[in-house]
Amino acid sequence: MSKEQKAGEKFRSKIGGQALIEGIMMLGPNTGAMACRLPDGTIDLETWEERNGKNAPWYRKIPLVRGCTSFVISLKKGYKYMMRSAEKQLTDEEKKEEEESSAFFTVMMYIGMIVGIVMAVGLFAVLPKLIAEKIPEVRDNRILRSVVEGVIKIAIFVAYMALVSLMKDIRRQYMYHGAEHKTIACHEAELPLTVENVRRQTRFHKRCGTSFIFIVLIVGILAMCFIPVMEAWKRILVGLAMLPLIVGISYEFIRLAGNHDNLFTKILSAPGLAMQRITTREPDDSMIEIAIAALTPCIPQDKTEDKW
Repeated sequence: MSKEQKAGEKFRSKIGGQALIEGIMMLGPNTGAMACRLPDGTIDLETWEERNGKNAPWYRKIPLVRGCTSFVISLKKGYKYMMRSAEKQLTDEEKKEEEESSAFFTVMMYIGMIVGIVMAVGLFAVLPKLIAEKIPEVRDNRILRSVVEGVIKIAIFVAYMALVSLMKDIRRQYMYHGAEHKTIACHEAELPLTVENVRRQTRFHKRCGTSFIFIVLIVGILAMCFIPVMEAWKRILVGLAMLPLIVGISYEFIRLAGNHDNLFTKILSAPGLAMQRITTREPDDSMIEIAIAALTPCIPQDKTEDKW
């Protein structure tokens, strides 16, 4: 985090969020909320009950297990509300057309999700291992090969995020991502949630999902160093089988980084914070209004429930 945010931070909040299409989702200890800017300029707000605080189920409290379950739940909710935010941008005529072809739309949505998963597995689980196997200097060195595979994964991730940032719609989503971070930073500084106060905050946050992804990549490199198999297809299968454990360990690391400020956690957080220079952009005031609208219902009355 920047010196400015650290100086103003009074506590670390449990509330997290995600940028949507012309909107933001926030998840608090007891309440979740989604705020979207509708085509007519008004703000649409939806809220629902959450179980992230004292009322959280057992599997969200056990170390390692909570990382895997939180990751899966976050992916599911993120996809669900991303689709809902997209629907809110449709005109009445477009909504009518969608209702008439809802079955087709649903099928295409799931096909798109499956294609996305296949592409992610191909890019991050298969391609790096196939490339590393073709390099004679690293092919038979377990540790060096694991490092090269990891570096290739990181390069693919950074290149992908940088390339998609060139798209106008993605740039706007990155601006909403910046608004989300700034608003949470304002809340953690215990300042009134006004556009002026939020605007002054930093858009970088070390408990961001971007930082989590980088930690997953780094932990994956270390984990594969202990795997004796060298054939590419076997390493692919082992890597996929180890993914739940890697995600669980990474989640514990990001909790550690969120709770402490020392040399180790600063090093751990540095790649993710650097990556946020791509995945977040400075928002405009209308986006900050959306972030404030989404965050406000998620703040619990009992402040002790909101501590990270």
